[in-house]
Amino acid sequence: MNLCGYIPESLNEGHGLRTVVFVSGCRHACPGCFNPSSWSFRTGEPFTPERQQEVIRDIADNPLLDGLTLCGGDPFFSAAECSQFVRNFRATCPDRTVWAYTGFSYEELLTDQARRELALLCDVIVDGRFVEQQKDLTLPFRGSRNQRLVDVKASIQAGSIVTLA
Repeated sequence: MNLCGYIPESLNEGHGLRTVVFVSGCRHACPGCFNPSSWSFRTGEPFTPERQQEVIRDIADNPLLDGLTLCGGDPFFSAAECSQFVRNFRATCPDRTVWAYTGFSYEELLTDQARRELALLCDVIVDGRFVEQQKDLTLPFRGSRNQRLVDVKASIQAGSIVTLA
């Protein structure tokens, strides 16, 4: 798994102040994607266990941060590797939240074991492919009207999709 971007502090990819990790690789190839340079799985630097620990330490050492956001690419194409990273993050920062962006629908994530595992480690998933014809820059934390902010824990409890307002 490669890391193609890292933002130590951002207000744009989820509630509060967040660290954003951009995971290389995406096969969705959505027309109008804001980050097509991230589509190659070889883009960026190897996201080694040592580099992952550096990111986790950066977050743990910054009391202003609300959590971690996984972007890409699409982190769910590297679900097994991202799951281990998130488990390590949660062990160190249990009071912080995890958001993830994906072109898969939440329902699609649940049909694949590795993707399901990663999804269930997240607090919020911004799901759905970017659709240029539905582009709406007024929406918080997403680019097109078809995308949802799925509250994972509430969805599990309800047995159906629960979205954030």
